[in-house]
Amino acid sequence: MYTLDRHDRAIIAALQKDGRMTNTALAQTVGLSNTPCQIRLKRLQEQGYITGFVALVNKTKLGLDHVAFVQVTLASTSSKALAAFNAAVGTIADIEQCHMIAASFDYLLKVRTKDMANYRAVLGEKISTLPHVVQTSTFVVMESVKDF
Repeated sequence: MYTLDRHDRAIIAALQKDGRMTNTALAQTVGLSNTPCQIRLKRLQEQGYITGFVALVNKTKLGLDHVAFVQVTLASTSSKALAAFNAAVGTIADIEQCHMIAASFDYLLKVRTKDMANYRAVLGEKISTLPHVVQTSTFVVMESVKDF
């Protein structure tokens, strides 16, 4: 695997701030000419340092104001049970993030819905019915101070 140098790290940092930056602007920002910058960017993508580009959207404008974090405890943490949970959680669009946690519970989910009533339906009809779920605890976000 390639060792990142200061130019590679600068390319990554610049693209994290503005993923739509042109190669010319990127090259100027990191202090390289266009061709070497383009070669480095391609290598960073090929080697998996940069995995893709996305648009950050205003979820409030989309009507998705309600954010909750959900602690999930499973009945079993066998490889088979974890794989089943992991596969099933990926099918629920309301779950923005899912993290396996080393704690007194097994997973922490970030769930985004339009309101509390919709969240309650997602919890009762989707999350609680995921494979091996025995307990959930919800923490409702009052204000997002830093979201990315």
